[in-house]
Amino acid sequence: MAGVRYVLLDIEGTVCPISFVKDTLFPYAIKALPDVLASKWDDEAFQPYRDAFPEEHRRDPESLRAHAEDLTKRDVKIAYHKNLQGFLWEEGYRSGAYCTPLFPDVRPQLEQWKGKGVQLAIYSSGSIFAQKLLFEHVSVDESSASKKRTATEAAAQTEEKPKEPLSKRTRTTTSSAKQIEGESPESSNEKDGDASDASKQPVQDLTSLMSGWFDTTNAGLKSEAASYEKIVEALKWPPSQTLFLSDNVKEIDAATQAGLKAILVDRPGNAPVSNEDRERMQVIDSLDEITLEHAAEGGDAN
Repeated sequence: MAGVRYVLLDIEGTVCPISFVKDTLFPYAIKALPDVLASKWDDEAFQPYRDAFPEEHRRDPESLRAHAEDLTKRDVKIAYHKNLQGFLWEEGYRSGAYCTPLFPDVRPQLEQWKGKGVQLAIYSSGSIFAQKLLFEHVSVDESSASKKRTATEAAAQTEEKPKEPLSKRTRTTTSSAKQIEGESPESSNEKDGDASDASKQPVQDLTSLMSGWFDTTNAGLKSEAASYEKIVEALKWPPSQTLFLSDNVKEIDAATQAGLKAILVDRPGNAPVSNEDRERMQVIDSLDEITLEHAAEGGDAN
């Protein structure tokens, strides 16, 4: 693909399996929430997450729990719920209960593009904080994307050793307000030190590959062309030189309307792609099918 110097990527169903989010991350958050609500309800660190919920759903812990569970079941992509999920997922990543299973082609391709001077950024409905957690804890086992790990299995691993309640173990080195704004945890050394635990899978931090992070809070809905216009303007990326990759047809259409190049990624477990959509747009099943010609000269284009 000629003329592309910038790549904007979706996450779920594009670089990692939908099953990881649906079968591991979502259930883990639901299972962890009651413990957090019981012991953190009035804590200063938790207040930004609690107070972001609509008033009728934060009258008491049970109201918030029921609303969060309903949003999860319906997969409603709303900012205050996505921020809470990121808060809950952090403990699972930190404890080694799970790590991110990228598709085998993703890490090598992203590193190759970055090495050629192509700038990369993420645009996902998940909060920026959750996006960074995901890329900070990438499994080094390239076959892991084909393995389905449930929340029960993840929880069983963390229950092998006696420990404090979840809410007491949640890291507080990064303030909750900063997490909601998308800032990543401050101490990667702490995470690396924990990796010596033999029960944990080795992980790799790929956040340095990215030049930007966007969600529905700072960019807008992914089905609207204006969101993509806002992103490329913020990054100072010419739309005609920017490629967007996603598993969602509506997102591909919106990006195209905004002047970006766009390719639909068809992964195992994704929604079927209609023959009509296959005829009108480019569809791939692996990132290594993309050849970017005339990438930025002189290496890394940070």
